[in-house]
Amino acid sequence: MTPLELLAPARTAEIGIAAIDCGADAVYIAGPAFGARQAAGNSVEDIARLCSYAHRFGVRIFATVNTLLEEEELPRARELVKALEEAGVDALIVQDPAVLAMSDKLVMHASTQCAIRTPDKARGLESLGFGRLVLERELSLEQIRAICKAVHTEVEVFVHGALCVCYSGACYLSEYLTGRSANRGACAQPCRSLYDLEDASGKQLVRNKALLSLKDFRLIHRLEDLAEAGVCSFKIEGRLKNESYVRNVVKAYSEALDALTARHPDRYTRASFGHVRGGFTPDLDKTFNRGYTELFLDGKRGKWATPEAPKSMGEYVGTVSRLTPDGLVLQAASPGLQLSNGDGFAFVNPSGGITGFRADVCEGYLVRCKKPEGLKAGTKLYRNISSAFEKQLEAARPVREMDVKLWAGLEDGILSLRAQTEDGREALLVQSVKASDGARDPERMLQTLSEQLAKRTGQYRFLKPEVSVQGAVPFLAVSALNGLRRSLAQELDRQPVRALPLQRGVRDPRSGFELRYESHGELMRSKYCIRHELGLCPRQGKALKAEPLFLRNGKERLRLDFDCCVCEMTLTGS
Repeated sequence: MTPLELLAPARTAEIGIAAIDCGADAVYIAGPAFGARQAAGNSVEDIARLCSYAHRFGVRIFATVNTLLEEEELPRARELVKALEEAGVDALIVQDPAVLAMSDKLVMHASTQCAIRTPDKARGLESLGFGRLVLERELSLEQIRAICKAVHTEVEVFVHGALCVCYSGACYLSEYLTGRSANRGACAQPCRSLYDLEDASGKQLVRNKALLSLKDFRLIHRLEDLAEAGVCSFKIEGRLKNESYVRNVVKAYSEALDALTARHPDRYTRASFGHVRGGFTPDLDKTFNRGYTELFLDGKRGKWATPEAPKSMGEYVGTVSRLTPDGLVLQAASPGLQLSNGDGFAFVNPSGGITGFRADVCEGYLVRCKKPEGLKAGTKLYRNISSAFEKQLEAARPVREMDVKLWAGLEDGILSLRAQTEDGREALLVQSVKASDGARDPERMLQTLSEQLAKRTGQYRFLKPEVSVQGAVPFLAVSALNGLRRSLAQELDRQPVRALPLQRGVRDPRSGFELRYESHGELMRSKYCIRHELGLCPRQGKALKAEPLFLRNGKERLRLDFDCCVCEMTLTGS
């Protein structure tokens, strides 16, 4: 039986708890330093609180210590690792191999920043002692399968969220342009900036487009393919995203994983315990996205970029039919479209940028709002905030419960109760009852016993018990039954959850493998190709004569070269 893990991002402990309630099997979160997202740091105390909540369900917490470290930072990093260990963290996500020696207790995962895209690189990292490898996003299913076959470690892949245009861990563009290093957690996201495209003669081919901005990843329909290839962990990007985004995406993927394990109950199980009940109906189109792509998963190229919209445009809702003195009238893209007060809209303005605005009042397709500059009749309109959906997310919060089987026995004035949780913990209570106090209506008494025991207490959902009776049925007060159920819950809480173990890495001192980070003068290397995206690839029969090509952003000029032997694009300073 293979456990499948849904790994959710958390900017804060509160978002991590929300992700767990929506079905996450694991959560990754940054501590106060050395995380690859400087704006997503958390105190060790908050991480300890998250660990305490997560471990009730056998959910694992991974802390990111995934920046490259300077020599003088090593003592402080060791102190942080020790503090995270004491806080209850289960594993560290690591880029710098120096962290491997900082804890014998914590499992170490090789971050996607380690740029793992070949079986040889995967075997090398395995030999250093990593227990899990987080692969590049730009790989095909066949490449993922080959890596899984080459190693014994666990393999994790991203399945949803924002995409870096280049191979992870090897992007130096932000540092080159702004002095802010991506490998130090301070990426300025120049891939979302607007550029002009020029040929070698200086001729402008494209003007003011986000030519390096990719759509967002979505592999919700490919989880089974990935599991069959050997992947055990499905990772959602988004440590800078808000709670509503995380809850929506996590619940959608959790339901998809539940469906997968239900189709193959003898092959797969979830990596944590508990059932998510109630709440909202997830909808990935109604949360932050730049449009979706499966990128190179099938080994084929498609339209991966979002040159018109480097930010979230949301769902297309129609065109502006006409402007009114206090707003606009929408020509809806579908007759069933419903608008709500407070909806957020976006459109591409005449200069090529994205303009957003909020609706004050929506009456059918009449939208009253402060009209933004550049809006006119015929403009395509997108809804990037659905007020009704956000209200549903907030109001209809799911509940995560761990099912507990119950057995009750009544015999000669003795009531015995046995409880067993999903993870195998057991509790037993034996209570004397006055046999002389017989129930006036034995059938009704047994029904009351079942109803009172089969309720929620803490995180436990006690199921309807199997009841065996020998002799007379005594009278049992409702308050006494409730107290017995609470006592069972307390006894279960005294036992640690039997969480599924993480795979530990084993260092091979004979391998001689060293993890090195060298740019070779490249600012980035990417599977994405601007030339192919624009239909200018030689294989498309439209090769340009005046090469190389250049990206220009103000005074900055960046050179594009194309390594057609491996079908990759490189970017260097000109």
